[in-house]
Amino acid sequence: MKNLEFAITNGIHVVVGTTGFDDAKLAKLKDLLSANPKVGALIAPNFALGAVLMMQFSEKAAKYFESVEIIELHHANKVDAPSGTAVRTAQMITAARKKNNKAAMPDATKTAMPGARGATVGDVPIHSVRSHGYVAHQEVIFGDPGETLSIRHDSINRAGFMPGVLLGVREVAKHPGLTVGLEKYMEGM
Repeated sequence: MKNLEFAITNGIHVVVGTTGFDDAKLAKLKDLLSANPKVGALIAPNFALGAVLMMQFSEKAAKYFESVEIIELHHANKVDAPSGTAVRTAQMITAARKKNNKAAMPDATKTAMPGARGATVGDVPIHSVRSHGYVAHQEVIFGDPGETLSIRHDSINRAGFMPGVLLGVREVAKHPGLTVGLEKYMEGM
């Protein structure tokens, strides 16, 4: 946050790709930006354009299915779980389901070891895997009686993040204030 405070108070636009921006940090960032209204700040849970599209497709599908769960797989050195992308996806799905009066997913599980059903963000269970051999992968699984829909994105290497980083850097000055999610910039492409 110190780097962000320095940049914003000095009129420098910021592009941030990290997890851990909770409501308190976002509120602090909004306060900083309100005192510097010409500065733009982008907080992006993911810079892979395919991952952003996966999140949007999942949001669109959310109102059509009774069940939904997220499985995210990342490299062994990732320090947070679930990932920011999974959290943001779950928030988007939950909001879309509420907007369409879709009830929380039914779960008949009566006994389970702690953590076996994953963490729940909004109404969506998230299962996190950390292992060597992965970079960043996420699958959103929807289900209804008689069918399932899987929406998956795989980052094979970090080069896949660069188009989104470049988009963020090129667009941030055109969007004063706080923008959360690269999808807002992609709409103008």
